[in-house]
Amino acid sequence: MISIENVYKSFGSNHVLSGFTLEVREGETMVIIGYSGTGKSVAIKHIVGLLEPDKGTVFVDGLEVPKLKRRELYALRSHIGYVFQFSALFDSLTVNENVSMGLVKIGTFTPKEIAARVQEALELVDLPAAGNTLPIELSGGMRKRVGIARAIAHKPKYMLYDEPTTGLDPVTAAVIDELIVRMQKQLGVTSIVITHDMHSAYFVGTRIAMLFEGKVRQVGTVEEIKQTEDPVVRQFIEGRATLQVQQLGAGV
Repeated sequence: MISIENVYKSFGSNHVLSGFTLEVREGETMVIIGYSGTGKSVAIKHIVGLLEPDKGTVFVDGLEVPKLKRRELYALRSHIGYVFQFSALFDSLTVNENVSMGLVKIGTFTPKEIAARVQEALELVDLPAAGNTLPIELSGGMRKRVGIARAIAHKPKYMLYDEPTTGLDPVTAAVIDELIVRMQKQLGVTSIVITHDMHSAYFVGTRIAMLFEGKVRQVGTVEEIKQTEDPVVRQFIEGRATLQVQQLGAGV
């Protein structure tokens, strides 16, 4: 289980998180929605220790992340797969080399085991023959799938997806959504998905939380969010401009 407890985070005078609290249950896919620049990516970076809270704390499986020593933090990260917003692939490396990077870094797998894990991961994202290609030769959607393959290659318990459908056409985005659901069903992973795409949120999510003004405005099941009477949440999920966002305190 992941528990983010009353986390505050500022960058200079920019107060990004102001008491952010969220519990992610075993086996679920928690979707975090919210306006651009409201701190969704900042929030999940605390889970893997890429950022430390100014106040508050984060627990993963009972371990308090900000208090972990470097070796303990690396061990925790070996159980978490992270899919970056723009895939973060190395253009000079083949797909096989990109996907195998985490396995090589862990240092406990033989070359044969690494090759098997990489091939298995590529097959799970429907790219079984892409191993010897370079990222520049792939479409945007295929690069996203390689990013997912890299994240699942070490068979993590948790998956973090940062805007996985950003910049993709609707058909390709639907493919990525299908893959997120497949990872949850076939691998049994617990996932957090950052998105502002409500179609994607409704499709992949078990529960949805909206981040607004540095904290969770509302959290609930897909149906609960669809039926919300909160004007701020409703404006966002319906994409309406009937409320003045600036007056609500959010930046678009």
